[in-house]
Amino acid sequence: MADTRSSGRSAGSNVLTVAMWVSLICFVICMTGYVLLTRYAKEHPAMAPVPAAAGEERLYTQEYLDQRVADATRSALEGGSIEVEDAYERGLEAGRKGVLDTIRELLSGGMSVLEVLRPLYTEEVVVVSNKTFHFVPIQFNLKLSEMLQERLSVLESGEFTYLGEDGETVISHKGIDVSQHQGRINWEKVADEGVEFALIRSIYRGYGSGKLVEDSTYEDNMEGAIQNGIHVGTYVFTQAISEEEMLEEAQTAIERAKPYGTGFPIVIDVERVEGENPRMDALTKEERTDLVLLFCRTVEEAGYLPMIYYNTEMSLLYMEVERLEEIPKWFASYTESLFYPYSYNIWQYSPKGSVSGIKGEVDMNLCLDPFWE
Repeated sequence: MADTRSSGRSAGSNVLTVAMWVSLICFVICMTGYVLLTRYAKEHPAMAPVPAAAGEERLYTQEYLDQRVADATRSALEGGSIEVEDAYERGLEAGRKGVLDTIRELLSGGMSVLEVLRPLYTEEVVVVSNKTFHFVPIQFNLKLSEMLQERLSVLESGEFTYLGEDGETVISHKGIDVSQHQGRINWEKVADEGVEFALIRSIYRGYGSGKLVEDSTYEDNMEGAIQNGIHVGTYVFTQAISEEEMLEEAQTAIERAKPYGTGFPIVIDVERVEGENPRMDALTKEERTDLVLLFCRTVEEAGYLPMIYYNTEMSLLYMEVERLEEIPKWFASYTESLFYPYSYNIWQYSPKGSVSGIKGEVDMNLCLDPFWE
C-alpha cells in the first residue's frame, strides 16, 4: 500500500517541539516547589541553621532533622498545593497549545495524519489498515535498518539516492521493476539512463479466480535487460492459499528462470488486494508466513536467492516478521521518511517514475547491498 510522500526532517521537528514543552512544564513545577520550601523556611526559623559559638560545632539529632523535613513536606503539600496545581495546569495548557499549534502547522503544510503521528511514537510503528490506526511495538531484537535520514537525497527529478559518509558520494544502485503493464521496453535506452538492475514479473495468480498466469513480456524483458548489462531478478505475484498452490508458483517461476542461469533473486510478492473476497484474506498470519517460507525454501534449493516483497501493512499486520528475519527483503514505501524500523535490501520508493525507453510510469527502486555481487 502506498504511503503519502513527506519530509522526514519536517516531521522530526514535531518531536523536538513536544520535548521542549515537556521540559518547560517540569521546570515550572520544580521552581514552584523551590519557592514554596524557601517561603516555609522563612516562616519557621527553627528550620534555619542555629548559629554556633566561635569554634563550636553545632550538632543535630536525627529525630530533630526528621521532624523538620516532615514539617516542611506537610506545609508544602497543604499550604502550597493550590499554587503547585495552578502552575501545573498552566504548564500543561501551554504544552497542549504548543503541540496543537505544531500539528496544525504540519497538517496545513500537506502532511497526512499518519506522517504527523509516526515521529511521536519512537517504540511503535503506526500503521493504517482498513481505516484503522494500529500501533505495533517495534521488536528491537530483530535486524534494524541502518539507513540514516540525513543521507537520503531526493533529486529534482524525484529520483532517490543514498549518500556515503562524506555526504556527497552516491552509494545506492538504481533499479526498476516491470511487467506487461509497461508494454514493449527499449532496454538500451533504459541502460543509458543508469538503471543497474531490474526485477521482472514472471507469473501472477488471479486474486479472484486463483488461476496462475504467465506474464506475456517476461522473456523479452529478461533478454533485453541482460543483453544491455542490467542485472535481473524475477518476481511472482502470489495469491496462493495452500501448499499445493505455493509450490506450483515456486516451481513455475524456477522453470521460467532456468534459461537465464541461477543465483539471481526470485521474489515472492505478497500484497493485500482490494476487492470482493480476495483469496489470501482468509489466511492467518501464521498460515501466510508458513506459505511464504515454503516458497523461499523451494527457490533456494533450486539455486536462486529467495526474497520477499511487502509493505508496512503486510509485514507488520499480516505476517510474522520475526520468522522471516533471515530472508532478504524488498520493501515498498512511497515516502521520503525512513520510518520503517527493520532491515531491507531493496526499497521501492515510487510507483510514478519516468525512465527513457519505457512509455508511461514505472516503479523506481534503490538498493545498498547489490544482490549481484
